[in-house]
Amino acid sequence: MSDTTKLTPAAHQKITDQIERLEGEGRREVAARIKTAREWGDLKENAEYHAAKEDAAMLEAKINGLRDQLRSAEIVEAADDGVAGMGSRVTYTDEATGKELAHTLVPKIEADPGNGRISIDSPVGQALVGKRAGEAATLETPSGTRTMRVVAVELA
Repeated sequence: MSDTTKLTPAAHQKITDQIERLEGEGRREVAARIKTAREWGDLKENAEYHAAKEDAAMLEAKINGLRDQLRSAEIVEAADDGVAGMGSRVTYTDEATGKELAHTLVPKIEADPGNGRISIDSPVGQALVGKRAGEAATLETPSGTRTMRVVAVELA
């Protein structure tokens, strides 16, 4: 099993809901496909049957993987202490461009960069963790060091 995964309560609930959906609706759907394919006769050369059985195995692997994530999870509540961490909305200025950006630091499962939600494990996320307003965060990129000046840290 891998290291502990930090999850917000929302991410934990999202995984729990996904498991419930897969165990209910997902299993029923695959079972129905297997039943229908069985009715078509000879199972040795029944591609639909074999595909449905393979889908059932993949579904169980997905469920087990999600359960493993929950078993190794640590629930982390966002802190409103002015320090960038899980669940913080961090506003910062890229010192090279002067552009101001804002991101919410979330677990990988909740990351959605297009909507301003970046993984706390991403390079930018790691650079920002532990910083307060006024502090600089540095990030090594292929094109050189990038410095980001934290403007504000808020509870998201």
